[in-house]
Amino acid sequence: MARFYPALEEKHRAFIAAQQMFFTATGTATSRLNLSPKGMDSLRVLSDARVAYLDLTGSGNETAAHLAHDGRMTLMWCSFDADPLILRLYGRGRAVRRQDPEWGEIRRHFPALPGERQIIVLDVESVQTSCGYAVPRYTYAGERDTLARWAEKKGPVGLLDYWREKNQISIDGLPTGLLEDAK
Repeated sequence: MARFYPALEEKHRAFIAAQQMFFTATGTATSRLNLSPKGMDSLRVLSDARVAYLDLTGSGNETAAHLAHDGRMTLMWCSFDADPLILRLYGRGRAVRRQDPEWGEIRRHFPALPGERQIIVLDVESVQTSCGYAVPRYTYAGERDTLARWAEKKGPVGLLDYWREKNQISIDGLPTGLLEDAK
């Protein structure tokens, strides 16, 4: 059965560290809801009440647009092995970009990953666990290298051009703020 916690506990941190994938969910009162899978060693628990992930270039930038307009965010992990569990973090998120004063402090927690676009920070308001009994079992086969190869081929100038074309406005017409005040 579902159980709520005011902050992350050590058992939650251990569960997060053992997972290869997590999901992000955001939306606004009038937009479509967005649900995205994430991986590639991109998430860090910064404290019992804050997590962050290094957001890599994608075909859209819905999360940043939603966070700029609403702020609500849920992160979810689910176990795909023998021990069932679903873990959700509810809170308020925001995008941190290279020109932001806190970029360097937060960025140091992550490995170098091609195509990094921004860091998404979630201030956790509550933690929920639930059974996960109906989640199927899967075996992890490894990371895909497609995004890394694509980003390396684009290079810094190509990525910037791509962001200008594909990552500044959400599918619902909301600005993402990605290139605002960029230096």
